[in-house]
Amino acid sequence: MEFDFGLPLLIVVGFVAGIINTIAGGGSLLTLPLLIFMGLPEAIANATNRVAIFFQTASAVSGFKSKGVSTFPFSIYVGISASLGSFIGVQFAIDIDGELFKKILSVVMIVVVLLIVFKKQNKLQDLKTEKTSGKHLWFSIIAFFFVGLYGGFLNAGVGFIMLLILPAINKFSLVKANATKVTVAFIYTSIALLVFILNDKVNWRLGLTLAIGNSLGAWFGSRYSVKKGDNFIRIALFVIVTAMAVKLWFF
Repeated sequence: MEFDFGLPLLIVVGFVAGIINTIAGGGSLLTLPLLIFMGLPEAIANATNRVAIFFQTASAVSGFKSKGVSTFPFSIYVGISASLGSFIGVQFAIDIDGELFKKILSVVMIVVVLLIVFKKQNKLQDLKTEKTSGKHLWFSIIAFFFVGLYGGFLNAGVGFIMLLILPAINKFSLVKANATKVTVAFIYTSIALLVFILNDKVNWRLGLTLAIGNSLGAWFGSRYSVKKGDNFIRIALFVIVTAMAVKLWFF
C-alpha cells in the first residue's frame, strides 16, 4: 500500500491556515486551492474544507476560553443571525459550476491579498466601552447575516470582514474581536457543514486530515498572540495566494 504524501502536506498547510484564520483570516485561501489541486471537484473541496473549519473554530473557541476571553452572549446572538445567512449561502455552493467557482475564488483571493498588503497595523486605539446592546447589537445582527451568507457560500477571507465589523460597530479590541469571530464561525459553519453532509459533498478522508492541522494551528494561535513574524507571514501569504489565484484563473 503506497503512502499518500499529500496527507502530511494537508496537515502542515492546515496548521498554518489554522493560525492565520485564528489571529486574522484568509487561511482558507491556502487550504481550499490545495484541495482543488489535489483533485477534488470545486464543490467537494468547498464542502471538505468546512470539516477543517468546524474543528478549527471549536479548538480556537476552547483556546480563547482557556485564557478567559469570551463575548457571550453577544457572540451567540450574531452567530444565530450568521447561521441564517449561512443556510442560504450554502445552497448556492452545492451545485455551483466548477469554472465559475474558480473564477470567484481567484477574485476573492486577489481582494484579500490587497487587504493584507494595504491593511494598516492595529493600534491601541480608542479603547472605548464595548457596545453590545441596543442599536449596536442590531447593526451587528444585520451585518452578520450577510457575513453568514458569504461564509456559507465560500468562507475564504471571511475573518477579515468580521475583524472590520466588530471594532467599527462594537468597539471590540483585536483579542475580543478574534474570540467573537471564531465563535460565530463555529456556529454558522455547523449549519453549512450539515447541509453539505446531507448533500453528500464531503470527502471525509481529506477533510479530517486537514482538520488535524487546522485544529492544532487554531489552538496555538488562540492561546498565543504572537506578533513577531507578522511581516514574514504577510509576504509569504501574498506570494502564495497570488500564485494560486493566477493558476485558478488561467489554468
